[in-house]
Amino acid sequence: MKIFENIINHKINTITGEELMKYASQFQIAINTRQAEKIAQYLRSKQVNIFEPRERAALVKEIAKIAGPETAKEVNKLFIQFTKQN
Repeated sequence: MKIFENIINHKINTITGEELMKYASQFQIAINTRQAEKIAQYLRSKQVNIFEPRERAALVKEIAKIAGPETAKEVNKLFIQFTKQN
């Protein structure tokens, strides 16, 4: 399962604003282009492990500052889906 975690974390840590907009649309998360670029820029500046609850919580707080609490809440739901281990 570690490979799966590495792939997801790598994608999050290298995402572009354009890719983020595509995923937001796919998962019905409302963000605008400016927010997507700012969030992507933040993600690329940090090495975040969304499988670590503390790191994920800090990331969601930063997303809330950029895109608002409702968007951060939706993104967190998406992260939780990604990190579920069946």
